[in-house]
Amino acid sequence: LSNNYILENEFYLHFIELPEGAEILAVSGHGASFWTRTARIDAKLPGDSLKAYFLKVADGERGHKMMLGEYESMRAIHAVTPTFVPEPYAWGTYESAPDTHFFLCEYREMAEELPDPNKLATKLAGLHLRGGSPDGKFGFHVTTFNGNMPQDNGWTDTWEEFYSKGLRHVLKLEIEAQGPSDELEELKAPMFDVVIPRLLRPLETEGRSIQPALVHGDLWCGNIATDAETDEPVVFDACCFWAHNECKFGCRAPPNFAASYLD
Repeated sequence: LSNNYILENEFYLHFIELPEGAEILAVSGHGASFWTRTARIDAKLPGDSLKAYFLKVADGERGHKMMLGEYESMRAIHAVTPTFVPEPYAWGTYESAPDTHFFLCEYREMAEELPDPNKLATKLAGLHLRGGSPDGKFGFHVTTFNGNMPQDNGWTDTWEEFYSKGLRHVLKLEIEAQGPSDELEELKAPMFDVVIPRLLRPLETEGRSIQPALVHGDLWCGNIATDAETDEPVVFDACCFWAHNECKFGCRAPPNFAASYLD
């Protein structure tokens, strides 16, 4: 997304909720995204202080849901661990382009290297421990997107039910995209009738329980960085839900994560 592209299409800056009296100094494409257009906005605020913002833009009904989902996800994390994510400011639809939607947050300068594993673990533990579900259920109050894939975040009382429902949803999307699969059909019954109940049901029976924890939802190495100013961990591109706190540890299996991130 080039600077000229944004400036020539005025609507990209038409309905952004910057402070009253703010003057936009520069807009430049920033970051990389497969599903959205992203930019950095530099502004001068009343009193001549300078501030940078990060803007994400997407189109269509899916884009509308994606921007809402990311805003609500980042807002949920920020409410629990404020320094762990860029502060979310707004999301919405452009008045002059009703099919184009945006998400606006604080711009944080980030170093390329992954954060210290102990610092990251401390931040995640704080999020999981303090970010309890408001009503004790698993799920989230809006649809969130893992990449461009919508997640089924409908509320459930048990982790087994939520996990099963989510996996059925993923399989449904796969069949819609790729067509029917005899192999997948053969795997459904043993997966949902045997494997999942055998592994997950004991976690919530015979007096045992799982406290739903707020999870980032897509915590792979591309969504984690080090704040260049504070040297603290920072995460972004969240697609939250309340879940078992270990449900997304598989995202840290890629080789970018050393063993110290899993210990």
